[in-house]
Amino acid sequence: MSMPLPSLYPFLHYADPEAALRFLKQAFGCEERVVYRKPDGALAHVELTLGHGLVMFGGAEGGRLKLAASKEVPLKNQGIYVVVTDPDALYARAKAAGASIAMELHDTDYGSRDFSALDPEGNVWSFGTYQPLAVTPPKG
Repeated sequence: MSMPLPSLYPFLHYADPEAALRFLKQAFGCEERVVYRKPDGALAHVELTLGHGLVMFGGAEGGRLKLAASKEVPLKNQGIYVVVTDPDALYARAKAAGASIAMELHDTDYGSRDFSALDPEGNVWSFGTYQPLAVTPPKG
């Protein structure tokens, strides 16, 4: 049985998408799926994979990203959660790459091992062993 393709893909904006691309690959081990560039060579759209997940991003100019990048629209509590099998190794990698750790590596009450780090523009990336779709939610 094959899994259907996801219908939910997070996207981010970056004032410096080139720096974000380098950081996300170095600190978190993201891999390039596609990188589309404008005629002048600037990044237009990036898709990175990490495990079985995918995140998209681009620069802050134009379209929906212009609104998201506006200083008049405060973005708070934005983040991405990534399921990983070895959070300890990824934590060490992120620290070695200079990532700002927002939440130290710890064990949760619900059985996950988690940590959170900030990317260069303040987006929160959380990593842990908790797999939401593998757990049956309690009826209530």
